[in-house]
Amino acid sequence: MKKNDNILILGILFIALVVLGIQLLHSANGTEKVKITVDGKVFGTYLLSEDRTVSVNETNIVLITEGTVSMESADCPDQICVHHQRIKRSGESIICLPNKVVVSIEGGGEEKLDGTVQ
Repeated sequence: MKKNDNILILGILFIALVVLGIQLLHSANGTEKVKITVDGKVFGTYLLSEDRTVSVNETNIVLITEGTVSMESADCPDQICVHHQRIKRSGESIICLPNKVVVSIEGGGEEKLDGTVQ
């Protein structure tokens, strides 16, 4: 490889690390909240920064730990919500359709549109 190739690679890596750092600092401000709704009604709202286990109507167990949220267990037959990856950013959600449970993360600053259609 030539000297210019190395400079280009290092420049791209530097820019990627700066962008990643900005995103991590922006999401680590501690204002995000976990909102749990059952059948369209708010069941509870909890801080994402506080570790806890929430039992939802004895059908679902939601685990909030280390700034992430997961569905620990559910009595639904398909278990899709249990196998869903952990969520940690504003706007992400886990949905259990059979039990009508929605777990979502809200807050963390202004919500930005990721696109518009005209």
